[in-house]
Amino acid sequence: MIKDIPVITIDGPSGAGKGEVSRLLAKELGWHFLDSGAIYRVLALVVIRKKIPQDEITFLINAAKNLDIKFTNNYGLAPRVVLDGEDVTQDIRHEECGNIASKIAAFIEVREVLATYQRSFCRSPGLVADGRDMGTVVFPFAKLKIFLTASVEERARRRLLQLQDQGLNATLGTVFADLAMRDKRDRDRIVSPLKPDADAIIVDTTKLSISEVLQQILAHVKSMQL
Repeated sequence: MIKDIPVITIDGPSGAGKGEVSRLLAKELGWHFLDSGAIYRVLALVVIRKKIPQDEITFLINAAKNLDIKFTNNYGLAPRVVLDGEDVTQDIRHEECGNIASKIAAFIEVREVLATYQRSFCRSPGLVADGRDMGTVVFPFAKLKIFLTASVEERARRRLLQLQDQGLNATLGTVFADLAMRDKRDRDRIVSPLKPDADAIIVDTTKLSISEVLQQILAHVKSMQL
């Protein structure tokens, strides 16, 4: 039973730091790691490449059911993402994939298919799951639920640095606008809206380093004897 396996969920909006914190936490604990957002981004990449209409539910569900995704160990960094034997780790990080992923994530039928796949990552000795509805929908039985947040200004600054590191051109104003739009879409969707669960611990990372955020979460892990 997956409910017998300890799960820590780390949810929050884009740029709050959940990806890096989740990977470091999983490495520290020796647990498995799930980047749920990468799965939606892979589906978005398939939509782009196969020119699937973003509002055609039947086509989207079929594409979701037939995803052939593998995550390979990258020694504590973000895992390599392989689609149909091709490394698409960089491809899925483009802004177009992120925006489309946010749009198709609004369809309950798509979320249900991918949630089943996400739960398959729950294996002993434990799982750290990073996403937007990990604690509210996918793993509501999680032992510890963390919700990271930060100001839109700070999240836009972080995202701009990421894009620049990837050699991509962007402006702070454009990134800010994209994040604000994605936040609204994620918060306002009827299905699995972006919000902290009632028993989630909220951590504002605006003025915190990744190390400081990690230490706060590890303190909760220790207090709960996970």
